[in-house]
Amino acid sequence: MGAVAIERPTRTARLNKQRVRDGVATAVRLSQQVFSALQQRRVLISMGLVMLLVISSLGVVVSAHENRELFNTLSQLQEQRDNYQREWSQLLLEQSALSAHGRVEQLASERFGMVVPGKQDIVLVPLIAPLVGAR
Repeated sequence: MGAVAIERPTRTARLNKQRVRDGVATAVRLSQQVFSALQQRRVLISMGLVMLLVISSLGVVVSAHENRELFNTLSQLQEQRDNYQREWSQLLLEQSALSAHGRVEQLASERFGMVVPGKQDIVLVPLIAPLVGAR
Protein backbone atom coordinates (compact mmCIF):
# COMPACT_ATOMS: atom_id res chain seq x y z
CA MET A 1 0.00 0.00 0.00
CA GLY A 2 1.36 3.43 -0.95
CA ALA A 3 1.81 6.49 1.18
CA VAL A 4 -1.09 8.87 1.43
CA ALA A 5 -0.52 12.60 1.79
CA ILE A 6 -3.03 14.46 3.87
CA GLU A 7 -3.38 18.10 2.92
CA ARG A 8 -4.89 20.83 4.94
CA PRO A 9 -8.10 22.21 3.52
CA THR A 10 -7.58 25.47 1.67
CA ARG A 11 -9.59 28.52 2.48
CA THR A 12 -11.57 29.95 -0.38
CA ALA A 13 -11.84 33.69 -0.46
CA ARG A 14 -15.37 34.84 -0.20
CA LEU A 15 -16.34 37.45 -2.67
CA ASN A 16 -18.12 40.26 -1.01
CA LYS A 17 -20.28 42.70 -2.89
CA GLN A 18 -17.88 45.60 -2.47
CA ARG A 19 -14.93 43.74 -4.04
CA VAL A 20 -17.11 42.72 -6.99
CA ARG A 21 -18.28 46.30 -7.49
CA ASP A 22 -14.71 47.58 -7.35
CA GLY A 23 -13.59 45.02 -9.94
CA VAL A 24 -16.45 45.88 -12.30
CA ALA A 25 -15.76 49.60 -11.90
CA THR A 26 -12.07 49.05 -12.72
CA ALA A 27 -12.97 47.01 -15.81
CA VAL A 28 -15.37 49.69 -17.03
CA ARG A 29 -12.79 52.43 -16.45
CA LEU A 30 -10.12 50.47 -18.37
CA SER A 31 -12.45 49.74 -21.26
CA GLN A 32 -13.39 53.43 -21.50
CA GLN A 33 -9.71 54.35 -21.63
CA VAL A 34 -9.08 51.78 -24.37
CA PHE A 35 -12.03 52.96 -26.48
CA SER A 36 -11.10 56.63 -26.07
CA ALA A 37 -7.49 55.82 -27.03
CA LEU A 38 -8.67 53.95 -30.13
CA GLN A 39 -10.23 57.15 -31.43
CA GLN A 40 -6.82 58.83 -31.64
CA ARG A 41 -5.12 58.64 -35.04
CA ARG A 42 -1.73 57.37 -33.79
CA VAL A 43 -3.35 54.55 -31.88
CA LEU A 44 -5.38 53.54 -34.95
CA ILE A 45 -2.23 53.46 -37.06
CA SER A 46 -0.44 51.44 -34.39
CA MET A 47 -3.33 48.99 -34.17
CA GLY A 48 -3.36 48.64 -37.96
CA LEU A 49 0.37 47.93 -37.95
CA VAL A 50 -0.08 45.37 -35.17
CA MET A 51 -2.78 43.65 -37.23
CA LEU A 52 -0.47 43.59 -40.26
CA LEU A 53 2.27 42.13 -38.08
CA VAL A 54 -0.03 39.39 -36.79
CA ILE A 55 -1.24 38.54 -40.30
CA SER A 56 2.34 38.51 -41.58
CA SER A 57 3.48 36.23 -38.76
CA LEU A 58 0.60 33.85 -39.48
CA GLY A 59 1.69 33.83 -43.13
CA VAL A 60 5.22 32.92 -42.08
CA VAL A 61 3.91 30.06 -39.95
CA VAL A 62 1.74 28.72 -42.78
CA SER A 63 4.60 29.07 -45.25
CA ALA A 64 7.01 27.21 -42.94
CA HIS A 65 4.45 24.43 -42.47
CA GLU A 66 3.92 24.04 -46.22
CA ASN A 67 7.69 24.08 -46.72
CA ARG A 68 8.10 21.20 -44.25
CA GLU A 69 5.32 19.21 -45.93
CA LEU A 70 6.85 19.75 -49.37
CA PHE A 71 10.31 18.77 -48.08
CA ASN A 72 8.88 15.55 -46.61
CA THR A 73 7.18 14.80 -49.93
CA LEU A 74 10.45 15.49 -51.77
CA SER A 75 12.33 13.13 -49.46
CA GLN A 76 9.78 10.37 -50.04
CA LEU A 77 9.92 10.86 -53.81
CA GLN A 78 13.73 10.79 -53.80
CA GLU A 79 13.67 7.56 -51.79
CA GLN A 80 11.18 6.08 -54.28
CA ARG A 81 13.41 7.20 -57.18
CA ASP A 82 16.42 5.54 -55.56
CA ASN A 83 14.45 2.31 -55.14
CA TYR A 84 13.44 2.38 -58.81
CA GLN A 85 17.03 3.02 -59.89
CA ARG A 86 18.22 0.12 -57.72
CA GLU A 87 15.57 -2.17 -59.23
CA TRP A 88 16.46 -1.00 -62.77
CA SER A 89 20.15 -1.77 -62.26
CA GLN A 90 19.26 -5.21 -60.89
CA LEU A 91 17.03 -5.86 -63.92
CA LEU A 92 19.83 -4.78 -66.30
CA LEU A 93 22.25 -7.10 -64.53
CA GLU A 94 19.75 -9.96 -64.74
CA GLN A 95 19.16 -9.26 -68.44
CA SER A 96 22.86 -9.30 -69.21
CA ALA A 97 23.25 -12.56 -67.29
CA LEU A 98 20.32 -14.20 -69.10
CA SER A 99 21.44 -13.05 -72.55
CA ALA A 100 25.09 -14.07 -72.22
CA HIS A 101 26.33 -15.99 -75.29
CA GLY A 102 27.45 -18.98 -73.25
CA ARG A 103 24.05 -19.35 -71.61
CA VAL A 104 22.16 -18.97 -74.91
CA GLU A 105 24.43 -21.59 -76.52
CA GLN A 106 23.94 -23.97 -73.59
CA LEU A 107 20.13 -23.59 -73.67
CA ALA A 108 20.07 -24.08 -77.46
CA SER A 109 22.01 -27.31 -77.19
CA GLU A 110 20.02 -28.65 -74.19
CA ARG A 111 16.49 -27.72 -75.22
CA PHE A 112 16.64 -27.85 -78.99
CA GLY A 113 19.56 -30.20 -79.63
CA MET A 114 21.42 -27.56 -81.62
CA VAL A 115 25.18 -27.81 -82.14
CA VAL A 116 27.83 -25.47 -83.47
CA PRO A 117 28.41 -26.36 -87.16
CA GLY A 118 31.81 -27.62 -88.24
CA LYS A 119 34.00 -26.00 -90.90
CA GLN A 120 32.73 -28.32 -93.60
CA ASP A 121 29.09 -27.36 -92.86
CA ILE A 122 29.60 -23.58 -93.22
CA VAL A 123 28.68 -22.12 -96.64
CA LEU A 124 29.57 -18.53 -97.56
CA VAL A 125 27.03 -16.70 -99.70
CA PRO A 126 28.28 -13.73 -101.72
CA LEU A 127 26.56 -10.41 -101.11
CA ILE A 128 25.83 -9.59 -104.77
CA ALA A 129 25.20 -12.48 -107.12
CA PRO A 130 26.42 -11.92 -110.67
CA LEU A 131 23.64 -11.51 -113.20
CA VAL A 132 23.33 -14.24 -115.81
CA GLY A 133 23.71 -12.91 -119.34
CA ALA A 134 24.51 -9.34 -118.37
CA ARG A 135 27.80 -7.81 -119.39
